[in-house]
Amino acid sequence: MADLTHLLRPTDFDSVLGQEKLCSTNAPLRRLCEEGKLGHSFFYGPPGCGKTTIARVIAKVMDLPFYEFNATSLKVEQLRKIFEQYTNALQKPLIFIDEVHRLAKNQQEVLLPVMENNSVLVIGASTENPFFSLTAAMRSRSLLFELKPISIEALNTLLDKALASENLSVKEDAREYLLRSCGGDARGMLKLLEFASVLETNISLEMLHSLRPNAQSGGSSEAGVHYDLASAMIKSIRGSDPDAAIYYLARLIEGGEPPEFIARRLVILASEDVGNANPQALTLCTSTMTSVKMIGYPESRIILAQAVIYLCASPKSNSAYMAINAAQQAVRSGTLIDIPKNIQQQNEGYLYPHDFGGWVEQDYLTQPLHFVDFKAIGYEKKMGEWLEMIRDTNGSLSN
Repeated sequence: MADLTHLLRPTDFDSVLGQEKLCSTNAPLRRLCEEGKLGHSFFYGPPGCGKTTIARVIAKVMDLPFYEFNATSLKVEQLRKIFEQYTNALQKPLIFIDEVHRLAKNQQEVLLPVMENNSVLVIGASTENPFFSLTAAMRSRSLLFELKPISIEALNTLLDKALASENLSVKEDAREYLLRSCGGDARGMLKLLEFASVLETNISLEMLHSLRPNAQSGGSSEAGVHYDLASAMIKSIRGSDPDAAIYYLARLIEGGEPPEFIARRLVILASEDVGNANPQALTLCTSTMTSVKMIGYPESRIILAQAVIYLCASPKSNSAYMAINAAQQAVRSGTLIDIPKNIQQQNEGYLYPHDFGGWVEQDYLTQPLHFVDFKAIGYEKKMGEWLEMIRDTNGSLSN
């Protein structure tokens, strides 16, 4: 059985499929690389989108020795040996670290000096945005590039190459499943084809289903309907229509959507559309996300259905969503005001609310700003009323 991912791995920028913004002739990443000027960089994107492949291409184009590690098993001594090996060398190595968001603080501290003096080129990859886990010192010395899932068109080209290289064929419905069920993961598509080819040379949908019954990631096997179904479910929940929401949930499940993908969308909705009108919704949906990850199908369908119905029947408020949008827009527009001295770290003049029965009037802003509007809906109504009461100079917490 041929290792298709190894056999078809691109060796130059022109061969990389689906990442034109990074690899096309005029792409800044490629131009910097070809000029030998690329700095420390971090790639993030879903599995199988080409992060490691592009790092290998960069090493080849820049003619750099390539060392590959995973942050979960990387030892500091391994790095130090490489640094010593290339001390005063005319050529610097490329250190590639996968799962870079898992780098420990001491590992980052070891990398900082060589990143500062550019004696090595550090490239990291992650399925999560690594800038949230890296220290400010590493972020300031690096570039960040986002990779997208591989498009259906690019996957189709790759599939044709794989079929030709192994003298295979696929039935039309099997081709559609290969392209759609991998969720933009080229490696996932090739691996499924690879195992199916051991058993058949004319690959059938039945064979693919027997090896991978459900979609691998956030993609439906039904062509063109994945995003529409997810959108329809969310909008039906937002509109408090449980029958419609359950129907679209069933369509997603039957289309092979992983339960984790659906649960993540429900967690987001719990804050964005239900919010403080029913704060318990976020707790329930977070529990749903944890539960379906541990249990899987078929039982997860019941847990998801419970969460969907609960969200449909909850009062709705988007005040938290609107508030953070407004506040972020204010900051981006230049509203950067001084912090009052009484709430800075020195506590100069700070009044401890608990010493005053739970609330005391004092300044928290140096100029008036307003972002949060409480809606008179569900529990949020009580929250707004409580804040009004304590701010009323004639009111008291005992009322």
